[in-house]
Amino acid sequence: MRPATVGRAALPRVRRGGGRGVALLRELRAGDGLRVKRYKIAVIPGDGIGPEVIEAAMPVLDRAAAKHGFTLAWERLPYCADHYLKTGETLPDAAFGHLRDDVDAIFLGALGDPRVPGNEHARDILLGLRFRLDLYVNFRPVQLLHPDLTPLRADRRTGGQPDSPTARRPQIDFVIFRENTEGVYLGRGRIEGDQYIAEEVNTAKGVERIIRAAFDWAKAHGKARVTMSDKANAVPAHRIWQETFRRVAAQYVGIEAEHRYVDALAMELVREPERFAVIVTNNLYGDILSDLGAALVGGLGLAPSANLHPGRSGGGLFEPVHGSAPALAGKGIANPLAAILTGALMFEQLGHPDAARDLERAVKETLRAGVRTSDIGGAATTEQVAQATQEHL
Repeated sequence: MRPATVGRAALPRVRRGGGRGVALLRELRAGDGLRVKRYKIAVIPGDGIGPEVIEAAMPVLDRAAAKHGFTLAWERLPYCADHYLKTGETLPDAAFGHLRDDVDAIFLGALGDPRVPGNEHARDILLGLRFRLDLYVNFRPVQLLHPDLTPLRADRRTGGQPDSPTARRPQIDFVIFRENTEGVYLGRGRIEGDQYIAEEVNTAKGVERIIRAAFDWAKAHGKARVTMSDKANAVPAHRIWQETFRRVAAQYVGIEAEHRYVDALAMELVREPERFAVIVTNNLYGDILSDLGAALVGGLGLAPSANLHPGRSGGGLFEPVHGSAPALAGKGIANPLAAILTGALMFEQLGHPDAARDLERAVKETLRAGVRTSDIGGAATTEQVAQATQEHL
């Protein structure tokens, strides 16, 4: 079955139902006899601007859900720096079990607070959920939603006019499949004297399943090319990526498989982002490349993501890519569009692609109308941007 789409960036679908970790899907009988689906969404607003963008996004998602015939039951959870500093808890086992077994999806704002040295709470919560739920796909779409948002416009480089026939308007629309459960982020390492050693873990299973997920997505969406990125010329352990990529690619007739070293890929993404459709890479490089991708289309305030385990029941973890930005917290100027677009990915995963596309359309209308926060050249507040997006629904 072809996965549902969000614009051109659709998620690898997670099958629902059966077994441990089943998400709760409630059906309420409406007055007209139709069944209205009700989804239980766990909300972890987090730190810094996280609560602000999440609270701004939730009414927008509620409006879109109501328009498309389903409802959202939000369950706010307290896990953040404040909670950690008061109680010493990061994510208790009981809370983890609840998130694994009893909700349809997790909607997270941002984690990170300078009051917590090393951001121990953020690592335990975010990486803990990714690793313990085995959410091995970090799906990060990179799509230019308005032509004036990219720094690659020719008029910005030359001082020309944006409406000039020769002005470059890149058609940027690709997705990154970032391996989400291995690599250096596992935290394996040690200190020996003045040597600080970090271990990078790449397993045959982990590498194959993320590469296969990328090819499956490309096949389902008619994409002609998958690009794998590593640094095998300097990191011998990355040879497993090249060997696995060649073997898996041979099973997908009609899809071109190309390889780029990560430094070369970073350069090509700036020079010619239009040629890329699907990129698959490891945890660290995926983290870096997706931030580069966000910069190409307007910044982290427009960058959504989904953490998934394709083929397993449960809705996944959905979070905007931007961090907690403590310097902006409380000022009411954080961009809520990444959180709203993350909600669109969540809707698609829940089986409502029309609602997801509607949210994306509303975001584009908001950008077209010039209602923007300062990070993308406007003067609107968080609430004003969210309200404008809601009105466009």
